[in-house]
Amino acid sequence: MPNPDFRPALELALRNALSHIDATDEARVSAALGAPALRAKFHRPLPDRGIAPDQVIAELARAAEGGLVRSTSGRFFAWVIGGTLPAALAADWLASAWDQNAAAYACSPAAAVAEEVAGSWLKELFSLPSEAAFALVTGCQMAHVTCLAAARHSLLERRGWDVEQRGLNGAPPLRILTSPEHHATADRAVRLLGLGLSSVVDLPSDYHGRLKPDALESALAAAPEAPTIVLLQAGDLNMGAFDDFSTLIPIARRYDAWVHIDGAFGLWAATSASKRHLTAGVQQADSWATDGHKWLNVPYDCGYAFVRNPDDLRATMTYHASYVDPHESVREEVDWNPEWSRRARAFPTYAALLQLGRRGVEELIDRCCAHAHALVLRIGSLPGAEVVWLPTINQGLVRFLSPRANATPEDHDRYTDEVIARILSDGVAFFGGVTWRGRRIMRVSVSNWQTSESDVDRTVAAFARILSADHPTAKSTATP
Repeated sequence: MPNPDFRPALELALRNALSHIDATDEARVSAALGAPALRAKFHRPLPDRGIAPDQVIAELARAAEGGLVRSTSGRFFAWVIGGTLPAALAADWLASAWDQNAAAYACSPAAAVAEEVAGSWLKELFSLPSEAAFALVTGCQMAHVTCLAAARHSLLERRGWDVEQRGLNGAPPLRILTSPEHHATADRAVRLLGLGLSSVVDLPSDYHGRLKPDALESALAAAPEAPTIVLLQAGDLNMGAFDDFSTLIPIARRYDAWVHIDGAFGLWAATSASKRHLTAGVQQADSWATDGHKWLNVPYDCGYAFVRNPDDLRATMTYHASYVDPHESVREEVDWNPEWSRRARAFPTYAALLQLGRRGVEELIDRCCAHAHALVLRIGSLPGAEVVWLPTINQGLVRFLSPRANATPEDHDRYTDEVIARILSDGVAFFGGVTWRGRRIMRVSVSNWQTSESDVDRTVAAFARILSADHPTAKSTATP
């Protein structure tokens, strides 16, 4: 197929993309079709001969219709999924059209320099050490892998063990001290790195989800020579809880432990004058992980890893092949990232930060936090609902109370799931449930740049309609 004409397929993709975006405000947020209906549309025999590119795009769009969750909508509140800024989306399209392998400077000088600049901007926004190394990876999952791999290298090197050369067989065992609030992506990182889940020790946390300092001190003192990673939270998934970094990190330092911060979305609080106090002391850590496709609102997939000591990250990741000449005066991406062949994801990050600017990032964070607080408070104040946790930042919890006489906690659990199912069926907004401290709860998460007061009003009105059938007069007084 020599000299293919890209224009018809790309123009059709543009029309479909704009149609999807333009309809977002009024369209249902949850998918309209389930797996059986979608399989009926997608499943077809693989043709012997290919079809024209524009026809492929037309058929793909028709097949996907009804099966897309509008996670880019301002009324998507289920998980910490951001939308897509216009500049970031356009830059992502250019990244696809340019099709650069951002593995090394030689593959794409523009991608390499854009990544240099984007990384330096991010460190400035988070007030991280200027000397820290960074990596642009697929998401916070791989940011954890990247940072904990550097931690593994550093802790074992201090004990005379070259893990890159000798592996883990026979190495001093590492342990990870954290709280029960830590995210499952950290567990997956531990598994991928061969450290084993048995190395993860959940220490007690307080009512607010913060790791207790005395528990950390006791655990470290019990085995002071053990190579240890202390994993702390900057915004947990349910409450948005922040550990007390100013107290906990100095404790870890006294025992020569490595401190890693899971800041998948909470690290962005450092960019807001009104929320920055939550991250006080976080800069003292050894590594940090966060996402771009959450609160920065760049397209999937994009995460950021930062490591205080560049030597630790470089020793873990670097590799040079004879067919790619390194450039001493530039940053070679392969020295810092776990991927070799990799998308030029710096372009959307660079574009998003330019579109927003420092002030725009702060306004985005503050706006989402305000909308999350309003949603939790207003939905929780409706008859048949209650506030479980007001947001610390952009994450909060609401529970729905069964109208049954003498309702049990199990009744409330079932009713909470039922109300969530009803709001998904209604389509005006998207929420998800979670089991939190033994109870079924609805999570409220706001991280989309497009979420507005109108979105909050429409969402609250939808819950009011749903709950009014079961709670027509006053708020239930049943014991939750």
